[in-house]
Amino acid sequence: MSRSDSQSSSAEQYEDEDLKRSLNTRQMAMMAIGGAIGVGLFYGSSGAISYAGPSVLLAYALAGAAIFIVCRAVGEMATAEPVSGATVSYASRYIHPFVGYAIGWTSLLGCVAGSGAEFTALGKYVQFWFPSFPIWASGLIGMVLMGVINLISVSFYGESQFWLSAVKVVTIIVMVIGGLIIIFTGIGNGGHPVMLTNLTVDGFMPNGLSGLLFSVVMVAFAFGGSESVAYTAGEAKDVKKTMPRAVNGVFWSIVLFYLGSTFVILCMWPWDKMKGVGSPFVRVFASLGIPAAASIINFVVITASLSAVSSGIFMYSRQLYNLSLQGSAPSILSKVSKKKIPYVSVLTVVLMQLVGIALMAVLPERAFALFSSITVFMLVFSWVAELVSEYHFRSIKRREGKEDELTFKLPLYPFSNFYALAFMGLVMIMMAIMPEYRISYLVTIPWMILLAVLFVLQRRSSNKQTETTSDEDLVNPAPTNGEADLDATLSGEGHEAMADS
Repeated sequence: MSRSDSQSSSAEQYEDEDLKRSLNTRQMAMMAIGGAIGVGLFYGSSGAISYAGPSVLLAYALAGAAIFIVCRAVGEMATAEPVSGATVSYASRYIHPFVGYAIGWTSLLGCVAGSGAEFTALGKYVQFWFPSFPIWASGLIGMVLMGVINLISVSFYGESQFWLSAVKVVTIIVMVIGGLIIIFTGIGNGGHPVMLTNLTVDGFMPNGLSGLLFSVVMVAFAFGGSESVAYTAGEAKDVKKTMPRAVNGVFWSIVLFYLGSTFVILCMWPWDKMKGVGSPFVRVFASLGIPAAASIINFVVITASLSAVSSGIFMYSRQLYNLSLQGSAPSILSKVSKKKIPYVSVLTVVLMQLVGIALMAVLPERAFALFSSITVFMLVFSWVAELVSEYHFRSIKRREGKEDELTFKLPLYPFSNFYALAFMGLVMIMMAIMPEYRISYLVTIPWMILLAVLFVLQRRSSNKQTETTSDEDLVNPAPTNGEADLDATLSGEGHEAMADS
């Protein structure tokens, strides 16, 4: 029996959040689309293409379907039970308290690894213009800027994310349209249409099935943050209307921005020359003799990095905040400012990002691969938790006869759920096979063991405190109303009250 079988599924019964609902439909819709477009698409896509060749399109389609299912699963729960903790809260209720505990505290590891990967990419992009500018310095500036934005107010964060997301969305649309014109008309390429030669010259799957399978790990990393919009549920206006619209926007992000942009890149640039070229988005336009366009794309990927960093601060801080409300983290992490910002959690996340920047300075060459491998493991762990949580959540609603009350359901349940879980299993297997990603297990497995030990110790400590409190209540029971009146009389307070009357 799951933990929630004997409990109500009301969110208010678990966390009494003190946050402000300031995010509107416009902000959430763009945040959802922008959240699905991260540094993995701009910077990591060249690695995925070098593994799979043109069949990377299939990898993006398979992964995109799984990630959209994850988004719909967590969106279903967030619409019914809007809490800012999202995965942490749902996993604690519908799987086991330890799962939510592990996800929440693993967010600290995510601050280090995720920010390290984003800041490494950010530094690389800045060096496109300023080759001698240190990567760690770019990361530090980005961290401070995004940290301040997260501390001002939720509405200001939402507005900043709207414009950062709008920049990359509009630019990618223009790039796709412009790329298609070049491909089929030759405009910008000396009048020579590129057509589909680069896409078909070596076959759809030049490296065989193994190349396709190896690419799914990097493709999964590219989709990191797609479900982050669910963490806005506790701070969104009219969540039953805004959440479904925002989550459904992820679908178009996958189709247009991932499949569309990758198709254009594969047509314009030979797939076997992608490895080591950095961002193919910048390289493709630079190769066409349009330096201004390359600079524009470079600016866009910088905004994408900053947007991902800001989104990470928001998401991880809400996880710590929710964990604190559950009693599984220090109570100071649940302190909020006058603007209803969990500022202690935000500052904690920013401080952990400093560790990522420090590691990036020590390991500049291996930083992106190391951090991205750890990030993929964490992403998959979180995605699996969201899928399993939704499965139990829906099962409980079905047993209670309340399934029809859900206004935003995961389609094709439970088969869609099973498909996404199978895909996550494939990613984990491929990570264990690939040497450059295998290292993530050397970090995350000991981390999970440590969290399990700490969780058991914390629970034992809590149980002892509860037993001690119960024993004290038996020895010194709380006085009844009559006893309280008698005590007041004996202490003189009762005589004063009588005199006043």
